Amino acid sequence: MLLDQFGQAMKLSDIAEPQTARIALLQNIYIESHMEGITPARASTILREADNGSLTAQHALFDDMLDRDAHLACEFSKRQNALLTLDWSIAPPKDARAAEKDAAAWAEEILRDVVDDFEDVITAMMGAVGHGFAPIELEWEKQAGEYLPKFHPRPQSWFQMDPTRREIRLMDGTGEGAALIPFGWIMHTAGKAKTGYLARLGLCRCLIWPFIYKHYAIGDFAEFLETYGLPIIIGKYYKNATPAEKSSLMRAVTALSHDARAIMPNEMSMEINKITGSGDGDVHLKMVDWAERSQSKAILGQTLSSEASPTGLGSGVSNLHAEVRDDILKSDSRQVAATLTRDLVYPLLALNGKGGDALRRCPRFVFDLGEAEDLKIYAETLPLLAAGGARIPVPWVHEKLRIPQAKDNEAVFGSGIGDQVTGNRGQVSSVSLSSSGIRDQVTGNSLTPDTRHLSPETDAVDALVDAATADWQAQLDPMLAPLQAALDEAAENNETAAEFLARLPALLAQMDPSAMADRLTQAAFIARLAGLAGLENK
Repeated sequence: MLLDQFGQAMKLSDIAEPQTARIALLQNIYIESHMEGITPARASTILREADNGSLTAQHALFDDMLDRDAHLACEFSKRQNALLTLDWSIAPPKDARAAEKDAAAWAEEILRDVVDDFEDVITAMMGAVGHGFAPIELEWEKQAGEYLPKFHPRPQSWFQMDPTRREIRLMDGTGEGAALIPFGWIMHTAGKAKTGYLARLGLCRCLIWPFIYKHYAIGDFAEFLETYGLPIIIGKYYKNATPAEKSSLMRAVTALSHDARAIMPNEMSMEINKITGSGDGDVHLKMVDWAERSQSKAILGQTLSSEASPTGLGSGVSNLHAEVRDDILKSDSRQVAATLTRDLVYPLLALNGKGGDALRRCPRFVFDLGEAEDLKIYAETLPLLAAGGARIPVPWVHEKLRIPQAKDNEAVFGSGIGDQVTGNRGQVSSVSLSSSGIRDQVTGNSLTPDTRHLSPETDAVDALVDAATADWQAQLDPMLAPLQAALDEAAENNETAAEFLARLPALLAQMDPSAMADRLTQAAFIARLAGLAGLENK
């Protein structure tokens, strides 16, 4: 029996063709703009309609906003494309069996090598940030005995809410709408609405107001630019002028302002006043600046990536803004990965007979959010930790340094230089350090230090301290040498204690503590790393 991702029985005939191909109403929907005459009152009406289940006007307005606002489109594009910079993989479940590992590897191969437009799918899913949800319809084709997906992004204006306003459904001309078929859609939603109503999910709801105010400000600024600097033309008519004569004078004034040519009755006159005052459109531009900063904060959580700040903000502020963007990236990646696992990876495996009994044991789509540690620091400290007795698992080292482990029969970098390779693993299983140098040992899956040189009174912690503080006198010499020389000189010259103390401030400038500081920093790092690795006494 074929089970969908929600554990319900389904039939292959349900996905024989795309669901939208069966609904004639959707084939006759045309794009309509809702920007003409947009006002705060009209925007409020559109949002209320969405709250009551009708989503068409709301999402058509969102599309208009992205089409007409360059800043808004740019900021959303940054957030959408950020996920494309991350590597991804299909990870088997915890304590995976051989079949589950094979299924994960097969799914990753299909999505990487067979599906050409998979990156476009991730970009389309990120449309949920603004709209609240992003629907992508799946069309399954059987090729060489395998079901393979084709992706069709659909506009949000094709959808409506069910009577409870908690489920997204296709418009089919009925009041309730058509429920989405399992395995037929990648339906990504951006988090969960606080009110529980899915129509309130999208960021574009709060961006409507900065957009409208910016729209008004730009319109007023355009009118200001059109009229600023033009002379004021005043037409004067006599006391008993008729309406026809007044209209004639008005036409003359209008014609003069555009063509510099006009006719008028002899009894009437015109007065042209030159503009002598100063003015600018700064108030309009300030409104535009406020609106764009509000848009950047809502979408990216900060503003530094969208403007060159003239205030000379320090690196601390820049780092804080970068951390905010990093937090948003991690949140987006986890949400998208969860949706892809549920709506794509599981259906792909289930239709091809490679899925497990339920979604719980399904291989997971995972974005790589890790960052490689400093190779130099680890290369210097890991041997010291091993000498001190730390049992460091090899997979932990590979994970920290972002270095993949070699597969069976795969060539290993540097394996020809004194390394002993176990069977067909192609890698050194463990390394230990003794006083005579580095000795490679094949003992298992973790770093097992050689502790035979330790005396019964010395444990692994003592060895670690000895290794970290070796040659401490060499680090103290640059700091103490000027003081010792000053003491010798004071003794030769029979200086008093007061005279010697007066020379101490000058001596401090000559004392170099950098070598000792470096050694103490290294010792502190070794201690911290030992705690993370789980140092055990031997």
